[in-house]
Amino acid sequence: MIPTFVIFLREGIEASMIVAILLAYLDQIGQRRHFRDVLLGVAAAMVLVIGGGVAAYLVIRQYDGSTVQTVFETVTFLLAAAVLTYMTFWMQSHSRTLSADLRRRSEEALNGKARFGLGLLAFQAVGREGLETMVFTLAIVFASTAQSPTGSHGHGLLFGAILGLGLALVVAYVIYKLGRRLNLGLFFRVIGVVLMVFAAGLLVDAVADLQQLGWLPILEHSLWNTSRFLSEGSSLGDVFHSLLGYADRPTVLQLVVWVTYVSVSVTLFIRLGRRARKGLVPVATDPVRASTASHSS
Repeated sequence: MIPTFVIFLREGIEASMIVAILLAYLDQIGQRRHFRDVLLGVAAAMVLVIGGGVAAYLVIRQYDGSTVQTVFETVTFLLAAAVLTYMTFWMQSHSRTLSADLRRRSEEALNGKARFGLGLLAFQAVGREGLETMVFTLAIVFASTAQSPTGSHGHGLLFGAILGLGLALVVAYVIYKLGRRLNLGLFFRVIGVVLMVFAAGLLVDAVADLQQLGWLPILEHSLWNTSRFLSEGSSLGDVFHSLLGYADRPTVLQLVVWVTYVSVSVTLFIRLGRRARKGLVPVATDPVRASTASHSS
């Protein structure tokens, strides 16, 4: 539940920020008639992402227990970890210019074929967030299924996703409709660190699969066995596995990968964040209002 909650909360807020910025800018310049084009682009992106995710899951489930499934899951783990890392660093470096960039791209669309251009802009922006969410969700589902083959944790994952998305929509409403202040920079920094710990857990799962396939035959002996006290298949063990990458019988390579990734990625993330904020005023206001003020001036 916790991983899907965090993923959908983070991605939901980012996607809603993008849509709200687009709609606020169109409202500011008196182009509300193009709201429909933006919302159609959003709807098309959601249909594509949800359909693609369900199709990918159903296809791979046909190979349950086979080498094909293990390979696909391994690729999904690696891809999700890579995208998580890239997305986290990208958002930190672009959060201050997101409103201005979307405003510029909206102007370009309005100067061309507005209906197609604005719809495509919304489709691309929301579709990117949706594809990221789909990859993460598939990785989490595969990892959870591996620990609980009966699928007993499926309802928890679904509930976490719904709760995270619902809270993201509430936060978006509070920010953009009621004009409340929220330190989004701090939010994305904290969530960024959490997601990189998630990514470390996905890398650990990928290493486990590669060693199982015999494709990574190094440092394979187990460091400890805590399955009697906290099994990965238990409810609590699954939470720790999904959240922190916990393994009840980790190999040496799994531990090396986890420690190396977390220490390097989190250190770089914090240092780059401090460097980016040095000498700048922290962004703690509504980015839509900031973009509006910038345009008015």
